[in-house]
Amino acid sequence: MNKTLLILKREYLTRVKKPSFIIMTFLGPLLMALLMVVPIFLATISDSGLKKVAVLDETEWFKSKFENDENYIYSYVNDDLDSLKSMVLKGDYNTLLYIPKPELNIPVNAILFNAKQASISLKSSIRNTIKTEVENRKLLSSGIDPEVIKSSKTNINIQTIKLEDDGKESKSYTEVDVALGLITSILIYFFIFMFGALVMRGVIEEKTSRIIEVMVSSVKPFQLMMGKITGIALVGLTQFLLWVLLTLGLYSVFALLFGPEAVSQLPAGTNMIGQNIGAAQISGNAQVTEIFEVINSIDFGVIIFSFLIYFIGGYLLYAALFAAIGSAVDNEADTQQFMLPVSIPLILGIVLSNFIVNNPDGNIAFWLSMLPLTSPVIMMVRIPFGVPYWEIALSMSLLVAGFVFTTWLAAKIYRTGILMYGKKVNYKELWKWIRYQ
Repeated sequence: MNKTLLILKREYLTRVKKPSFIIMTFLGPLLMALLMVVPIFLATISDSGLKKVAVLDETEWFKSKFENDENYIYSYVNDDLDSLKSMVLKGDYNTLLYIPKPELNIPVNAILFNAKQASISLKSSIRNTIKTEVENRKLLSSGIDPEVIKSSKTNINIQTIKLEDDGKESKSYTEVDVALGLITSILIYFFIFMFGALVMRGVIEEKTSRIIEVMVSSVKPFQLMMGKITGIALVGLTQFLLWVLLTLGLYSVFALLFGPEAVSQLPAGTNMIGQNIGAAQISGNAQVTEIFEVINSIDFGVIIFSFLIYFIGGYLLYAALFAAIGSAVDNEADTQQFMLPVSIPLILGIVLSNFIVNNPDGNIAFWLSMLPLTSPVIMMVRIPFGVPYWEIALSMSLLVAGFVFTTWLAAKIYRTGILMYGKKVNYKELWKWIRYQ
C-alpha cells in the first residue's frame, strides 16, 4: 500500500476512535437542537407569579395608562417616596415606578426602584407607555388628534422577485440569503481553523516526542505531511457529515414536537426578529409561510456542493501552512509569530462578510472571492444571492492552484524544519529553507 495512504489511515483511525471525537460528534447537533428548543420551551412556561408595581405619579398624567398584564399588576399610590421604598424592601411591592414632577412641564424622566434588578421587558414597557402619552399630549397641545396620526400609519410589505435568464421568476427573501451566506461562511472559517490547528498540534507533538525521526527514516517528509493533512481532512468530513445527519434527525423530531401550530401559539413577544421589524412587518403566519417558500426554492445542491469544495480546498490550503508552522517550531507557544499572518486573510474575510452581504456583486466582493486565501469565506457569502457559474468555477480553480502552491511552499519548509531542534526560527530562516534545492 502507498505510504501516504498508510499515514492517512493511521491519522484517520487514531482520531475517530478518540472519546473526544465521539463526544463532540453527538454533542454538537444536540447543542444546536437545544438552541432551537430551549427558547421556545422557556417562552411557553408561564411566569412564576405576578409582580406588583407601585406607581407614584407626581405629574398625574399617567393614571390608568399602565395596563395590567399576565406578568405585572400596577397599583397607583400617593404615599411618601421613602415609605414606598421601604415597602419595596419588605416585599410588599416588587418595583416602585416614580415619575417626578418636571421642571419644564413635560415629564422626561422616570425612576425604577427595585430590591433586585428590573427586567428589560418591564423597563421597555414603561418607557413605551410614557413615551406614547407624552407624544399624544404634545400633539393635542398643537391641535392635532393623535388618533389621526395613528390611523395614518400603514404597514408596507415589499416582496422581492428574482428574474432568471430563462424568463422564470422566483420569490427571494434577502434575510434568508444573508443568514445562509453568513452561517456557511462562519462554519467554513470554524472548520478550517479547528482542523488546521489539529494538523499543527499533531506535527509539533510528533516532532517534540522524536517519533518523527523514526517515521522519516521510512517515508519522505512530503508523504508524511500529505498523509497527515488528508487524514485529518477525512476526519473533518466524517464529523461534518455525521453532524448533518444527526441535525436533520433532531430537526425532524423538533418539527413534530414544535410544529407551526405550536410556534403560532407562543406568547406575544417571543419572536425577537418580528419585534425588530416594527411597522414594516407583515402578519406572522404569512411571513413564516413566505420564508418557507423561499427556503424550498433555494438550490441547496449548489450550496452543499460549493460548501464541500470550499471547505476541502480551504482546509487543504491552510492545513499545509499550519503543518509548515508546526514543523518550524519546538512548542506551541512559538507559533504565534507565524500564526497571525496566516490567519489574517480568513479573519479579514469574516469581518468583510458583513459588508459583502450589502453588495454581493461589487468589485471588492468579486476579487475577494477569487483570491484563494479569502475565497472559501467570501464566495460562500455570495452564492445564496446568485453567482454566475463561471465565477464559481474560476474561483474553485484558483483555490486548487493556491492549494498546490501552498503545499509546495509548505513542503520546502516541512522537510527542513521537521528535523531541526532547539533553534528559534524567524522569517529570514524560513526564506532560506524555501530556497534550498
